Amino acid sequence: QVHVAESGGGLVQAGGSLRLTCAASGSIFRINAMGWYRQAPGKQRELVAAITSGGSTNYADSVKGRFTISRDNTENTVYLQMDSLKPEDTAVYYCNADLTYYSGGYGYTDDYWGQGTQVTVSS
Repeated sequence: QVHVAESGGGLVQAGGSLRLTCAASGSIFRINAMGWYRQAPGKQRELVAAITSGGSTNYADSVKGRFTISRDNTENTVYLQMDSLKPEDTAVYYCNADLTYYSGGYGYTDDYWGQGTQVTVSS
């Protein structure tokens, strides 16, 4: 069984910083890519940042230059450093892991989501 869990959300003033952490655990053979998504009230879930196993990164235009995604492959963990936060960054942030795991002697590739962590930026 695979489990993905986020931590690090909270309340911060505009201009402040937060660091989110996402850890994947279980019978994982390989994590292919991990990413952060967010969903604000009344809006669709959107990609914030993603990183591949090779370290290639992709960011939403709205967070470029302010957010940095990184990963620790040995710990199956991904981080999102968020600086210069704005009120419009307020949302529930979700971690996604595209990974290959073992079950019954076979390998499977699938997407897993965390439960989400609330980030609130006050003006």
